[in-house]
Amino acid sequence: MAKVKAFKAFVYNRNKVGDLKEVVCPPYDVISTSAREKLLERSAYNFIHILLSKDTPTENKYKNAGNIFKQWLKDTVLIQDQDPAVYFYSQTYIIRGEKKTRLGFISLLKLGDKTGSSVFGHENTHDAAKQDRFKLVTQVKANLSPIFVIFLDKQRIIQRVFQKHISSKDSFIEVTDDEKTVHKLWRIDDPEVVRLIESSMNDENMFIADGHHRYEVSCAYRDLMRQKLGNQYTGEEDFNYCLSYFTNTDPRGLSIMPIHRLLKLNNKLDISEFISKAREYFDVDQIKEKGRFFFLMEKAGFTEHLIGLYKDRKYFLLRLKNVKILDKLIGDKPKEYRVLDVAILNYLVLRNILKLDLDHLDNITYSPDPLEFMDAVDADPAKIAFFLNPVKINQIINVALGGHKMPPKSTYFYPKVLSGLVINKFAKE
Repeated sequence: MAKVKAFKAFVYNRNKVGDLKEVVCPPYDVISTSAREKLLERSAYNFIHILLSKDTPTENKYKNAGNIFKQWLKDTVLIQDQDPAVYFYSQTYIIRGEKKTRLGFISLLKLGDKTGSSVFGHENTHDAAKQDRFKLVTQVKANLSPIFVIFLDKQRIIQRVFQKHISSKDSFIEVTDDEKTVHKLWRIDDPEVVRLIESSMNDENMFIADGHHRYEVSCAYRDLMRQKLGNQYTGEEDFNYCLSYFTNTDPRGLSIMPIHRLLKLNNKLDISEFISKAREYFDVDQIKEKGRFFFLMEKAGFTEHLIGLYKDRKYFLLRLKNVKILDKLIGDKPKEYRVLDVAILNYLVLRNILKLDLDHLDNITYSPDPLEFMDAVDADPAKIAFFLNPVKINQIINVALGGHKMPPKSTYFYPKVLSGLVINKFAKE
């Protein structure tokens, strides 16, 4: 059973840092190099100084982050709440001209093990990224950013708590980020309400939407500490839990964006030759106008498997001719995996047509912004952009429940959960 519990969060001391907008930041894995520099300059207390610290003449970036964290605790830049709480969290944002609000809460999630866990991941992870975060957690001894967890919410716990205990109260944190998303946080420290939330989650399957690396790193750190403690290990130490944000599958608040691919080849691609080869698997349509290209792509995504392509200022839609092609070419993968558009792109286009090694895609970049990639293609004849429709929530759940993993960078949940709102510091080692 997955176990959720309240905790005493560390939060920014407003008397020391002022406006919270100056000190919070996005999750580390969506921050570009240029955005990192701007955040470092924004405030000496911006959370980026810990989340993505820099080397100093005397310390590497991990030790530097640990030193900064300890100093902020000593100087009461970060202060701990007095009572255990669950932190209710709303995010109001605009996507495609529509205003939406996603509701959820932040608490601790008991880490699973190899037997009987109801915490499911759906994406493969990279060792380098895990090693990076592991080195950081061993220095700060804390969960700095929550992982993002979705669940079915069989008992409608989020809506019930919001209507009864949140809607009429003022939040203790409200901050508008650079993308104009309004983030609000409420403390729920009433023991009765906390018990209601904790008990309601006992029968829920948890699906990691974002933060697979952080979850696996938390498990690795737990295993390290369990080995160190030996017979003194109880299983209830703070490091047995992971800071987590929970939201349900309500489509009124949950938005999943596609992650597109920008590929740089060794040589300039002959688009005519590529299209000729692609016709073995796809019906190919050339679309003249950008707006219509993306409109048709989104519309077809409800009923078809297709991939968008941009090259030489031309737009193409690649529509899979027959799903039976997948049975032949990706037959070693489960059905839930084979029918993912990202799997079709990887195996039919990248591997079979372009003859690339899927285990060493070093020259590929990921982004939810298609216009960014189109500009890059126009500027470099060796580049080509592939566009995907977003993965559906039922696909994520089906893949995870089947014990399988999607390719890395398959999903992009929007908006992101801010880092620096609440921190889970391990009380004891």
